[in-house]
Amino acid sequence: MPRTTDTDGTPVPQRLLAAATRLFAEQGYDRTSVQEIVEAAGVTKGALYHYFGSKDDLLHEVYARVLRLQQDRLDAFADADEPVEKRVRDAAADVVVTTIDNLDDAMIFWRSMHHLSPEKNKQVRAERRRYHERFRALIEEGQREGVFSTATPADLVVDYHFGSVHHLSTWYRPDGPLSPQQVADHLADLLLRALRP
Repeated sequence: MPRTTDTDGTPVPQRLLAAATRLFAEQGYDRTSVQEIVEAAGVTKGALYHYFGSKDDLLHEVYARVLRLQQDRLDAFADADEPVEKRVRDAAADVVVTTIDNLDDAMIFWRSMHHLSPEKNKQVRAERRRYHERFRALIEEGQREGVFSTATPADLVVDYHFGSVHHLSTWYRPDGPLSPQQVADHLADLLLRALRP
């Protein structure tokens, strides 16, 4: 069985993901070979196939780890004992910050998603749908309580916000005038202004 950590103590799966993420970002998923990934990670092909099975699995994991983090955080915001308006604002800002913090992963994924097998593609869509449904449920809760306007269907509100989130990789620059939190605050405030009756 392959070693689970390297001499510096970094677990092999994390080394593989870090190497794959960097290479996919620099040269594209389709132009990156398994050999380049294992050389960059300092492991054998056997180790890669032990943990991930395929390059396809690595691409899926690049995205899935960010989505898992965002889902956990959304669940915590949604379950908090706070007014619905605060929970929506916190969740809306958080998805912006966590996307910016993982911009390489998001950019790689949107650029390369079409390379996934149909089965993996379906899995990713189901994972993303679960996130969007939880977010939509918060909007609907606010609409039922009369805190939010019902003029715009909750589905459209969710698509509007996540459209902004998915475009971050096309314009956000770490050396730009706004910090991740400032961008998040602006987008969350825009969303809430659009929702107010």
